[in-house]
Parts: sequence; structure tokens; C-alpha cells
Amino acid sequence: MNREALSGAGTAIDWARVREDFPLLARQVNGKPLIYLDSANTGQKPASVIQTVDDFYRQHNANVSRAVHTLGTEATDAYEGARKRLARFLNVRPDELVLCSGTTFAINLVAYSWALPRLKAGDTLLVSRMEHHANIVPWQLVAQRTGATIKVAEIHADGTLDLDALHAAMTGDVKLLAITQTSNVLGTVNPVREICREARKRGIVTVVDGSQAVPHRAVDVAAIGCDFYALTGHKMCGPTGTGALWARKEHLQAMPPFIGGGEMIKEVSFDGTVFNDPPHRFEAGTPNIAGFVGLGAAVDYLDALGMANVEAREAELLAHATEELDRIDGLRIVGRAPDKAAVISFLIEGVHAHDLATLLDLEGVAVRSGQHCAHPLLQFYGVAATLRASFAFYNTHEEVDAFIAALKKARALLA
Repeated sequence: MNREALSGAGTAIDWARVREDFPLLARQVNGKPLIYLDSANTGQKPASVIQTVDDFYRQHNANVSRAVHTLGTEATDAYEGARKRLARFLNVRPDELVLCSGTTFAINLVAYSWALPRLKAGDTLLVSRMEHHANIVPWQLVAQRTGATIKVAEIHADGTLDLDALHAAMTGDVKLLAITQTSNVLGTVNPVREICREARKRGIVTVVDGSQAVPHRAVDVAAIGCDFYALTGHKMCGPTGTGALWARKEHLQAMPPFIGGGEMIKEVSFDGTVFNDPPHRFEAGTPNIAGFVGLGAAVDYLDALGMANVEAREAELLAHATEELDRIDGLRIVGRAPDKAAVISFLIEGVHAHDLATLLDLEGVAVRSGQHCAHPLLQFYGVAATLRASFAFYNTHEEVDAFIAALKKARALLA
């Protein structure tokens, strides 16, 4: 990263210089300066990540773990080095970290490799109302195949999880709890450490979706105490097609492979196959090597910036945007949890979210509109769609003001 952006021990940061690390943010859209407010969808990439991927293909491109030549060694070292850096970032062991395409794959891996062989009729999966579809649909598919049922942990109107009801729902039939650390729609930050502690007391296995948490705050997976933790690389300034599943060692050792092929084996004959040790047992085929090398660079970038600084910066932007949005008549913010992440879902009376998003795009403002892969959550609020503005540390207060001005202009056109 731009080292001049850091001052002293790194606690005082020149955010304008940090923003310069992101080439795409300098472009224009529809003749207007880009205001990118869709980081909950995907994060932008700093030049260091882009350059790292470019350098891999220019200087080191080879497959991993399959050659003794120099390029093969360099590629393997870079790939495994990224695993180690990500593990340190999460405070976990590298040999408990499965590299995969992202949270969706990670949760499906748990569903098909851990849950499917174990669940039976009469068992229950407990899933919260605020989950992304990636933490709902795999459990539905497994339930259909095993005869298990799904129980929903409900939320309060402000978007906070009903913890009393959740704890009461942790009955003896519940074998697995799937919970997000941070809601992609509401910005709610769930007390996953407390939740996992209560689940562990009852013998319930926990799966935490960390997609919206890891890019925006320090995450200590070991301290959370879950059984499985899933994350997505492209939301944390890394390349697309990257992510990871952390799992307790005893789970990984007991789980059969999800996908078969090369690299996930020790020995193959027509009489049978001896599978590789975790985590490589779950990494069949050629991985997204350059992508993971880039993810390692993204981890380095965030580490240098300091996740406490990231969280504080985004909290400032959230407070500014919330204050300005609350001044707009007829605007309703969905999700008012205290200490929420920098995500604001909202709608304006009489205006469709897609129409508003289209007009905002004409002003250079990129926001998300729709149901945000969270249909059950929007059904709870009785709305068909919302507009979502999601902020990252590379946004500015001036962009917040420009977004509000564009929003008012678009609303006037639709009135």
C-alpha cells in the first residue's frame, strides 16, 4: 500500500492517499466521477493486488504441487504462502484452512461432506432469518435428501437477532446452527462468540458465514469458537473466485471429499483410493492459483492498514450517511441495529428501488437494488426490494454528500 498514507504507528491514516491505491475509483461513469457504494457486493482491488496477479502470470505461472522445476516450486510456495497469510489474519492454523472459490462453495462443502452423511429424519437445522441464500439453500437441499427439517431463528424489527428465542430454539433435535456474523442487507453484527458458546454447550455444530465481516473488522476465528467459518476473498479486496473454509481439525479428518480428482489423493488404483490429508483432500483439481496469490496480497494490504482503522473509518461514513438519509422525507431505512456494519438498505415511498438505482447510475453512483439474495428477510419486512448503499474505507465523506444529492435529484424526477 501507499506507505505515506500511514502516520506514526499506523493509527493516523491519510484516507485520500489510501483511495489512490484503487485505480478503478479514478474512472468516470456516464460522464460523472464514479461513486462506488456496492462494496458489500464486491470490494475494489488495490494496485498491489492487481500487480501481484499480473506478476504471477508474467513471472511464475505454473501448476502447484505437481512439478519439481523452478516455476512449479515458485507457484506452490506462493500459493501455500497465501494460505499461511490468510490463516494468520484469521488466527487459525493453515492446515485447517481449505482454499476454495468462496463462501458459497465453503458452505456447500460443509453441507455435503459433513451434514449429508450424518443427518437423518428427526434432526433439525437451525438457520437465522437474516441469512444470505448461500447459507439457506444448501441446508434445504440436504434436508430434502435426509428427511431433516429446518427451523428459523427470527429477528426483531430493528434487525437484531432475537437471542432469547434463538437460545430457546436450540433444542435436542438441533444438530447444526447456520448463522451470519454480519448481515449483507441489515448490517447487523451478530454476537457469534456468545451464540457459538451456547450452541457448543448443547452439542450443536456451528457454521458462521463471515463474508461481510472479514473485510470490515478484525476477526479472530479461534476466539469465536465455531466449528466452521466461511469467507469470500473478492469482498476483502482480493480477486474473484477465491475464499476459504476454516474447520476444526477433527471435522476435516472425519469428512469425506466433496469433489474427487487430482491433487486430493495420495494413491489411486482401481481397487480403491487413499485420500490426501486435509486441507488438500478438499482441493481437487487446479486451483485459482493467481487469484489466491492475489488474495495473499489483499491480506497484506488490509493488515498494513489495520482492521481497527478500517472499522473506525467505515463507522464514520455510516454515521454521516445515516444522518443525511434520515433527513429525506418518505425514506425508510431497513435495519437499525446498534453498532451495525456500514451497510444501509432503504426504500423511498412510492419509488421502486430499481428505478432509483438506474437514475443514480446516471449520476455515477453505483448502488445495489433488489432482494440481495435474502428473500426470506425481505419477506419479514414486507417489501419487494430495497436500495442498498454499502461503504468501504476507500469511500469519502464528499462521496456521501454527492450520493445524497444524486438521490434527491433522482427522487424528484420520479415523483
